[in-house]
Amino acid sequence: MHGLSVAAAAACLALLAGPAASESAEARGKYLVEGLMGCGNCHTPLGPQGFEADLALGGRLVEKNEMFTAVAPNITPGGRVAEWSDAELAVAIREGRRPDGSIIGPPMPFAVYRGISDDDLAAVVAYLRSVPAVSHDPGVSDYKIPLPPAYGPPVEAVMAPEPGVSVDYGGYLVALAHCMECHSPMTPQGPDLAEGLGRGGFVFHGPWGTSVAANITNHADGLAGYSDAELKMMITEGRRADGGQMLPPMPYSFLAKASEADLDAMVMYLRTVPGQPDP
Repeated sequence: MHGLSVAAAAACLALLAGPAASESAEARGKYLVEGLMGCGNCHTPLGPQGFEADLALGGRLVEKNEMFTAVAPNITPGGRVAEWSDAELAVAIREGRRPDGSIIGPPMPFAVYRGISDDDLAAVVAYLRSVPAVSHDPGVSDYKIPLPPAYGPPVEAVMAPEPGVSVDYGGYLVALAHCMECHSPMTPQGPDLAEGLGRGGFVFHGPWGTSVAANITNHADGLAGYSDAELKMMITEGRRADGGQMLPPMPYSFLAKASEADLDAMVMYLRTVPGQPDP
């Protein structure tokens, strides 16, 4: 799965260069960016009434804590990504490396985005190139933790599992939605996706106050006691089984755009995550 980089990414993107394919790619990209991947959840500024639609994907301060101040950049054609090639943008998304070689820090979920398929990556890039340009400068990130020289070797060609209601495809979709990136404890080295996978505990700060990512393993502290219907309601509506409202930054409004089949696959995968107690 490793070995490609900008040149290979360019070849992958070229596969979708035809007019008909481009339309199809943009539609898939829209579904991913505005739905499953919830890019606007971090990259769209928040106002008193919620996301500022006229600044969609224009960037914002995402998280400020003792380890870092993370600012999601403007990823519209009005931001600096306009100067990057499609292949360079693809590498930034999947590998966390800018064209100048610098490394993008957390909470951008590179540990899981490295598994995004070539087709889906090309679709995301195609859609981002098509959105309205936004004139907005959200500032820059500041990290007090060391960033790695890379998140792994350059990524080679990646294929998604066969679409359908299956554990494999559900795991792929959960990765695109970066569920585990937020629902695993954060360490100075990034989310603990090994020992703490899905265990919860990541603390978020925002206009809503402070929220803590829940345990989504198959444990009594996690999802074990919920029905599939209740899980879908929590994922897409942000409502608990008792009717209580859950807090941001869970991207409920984005995940609400997921197809029923994709939701079924995601829940099927989540049922396979080994149970762990709350941290």
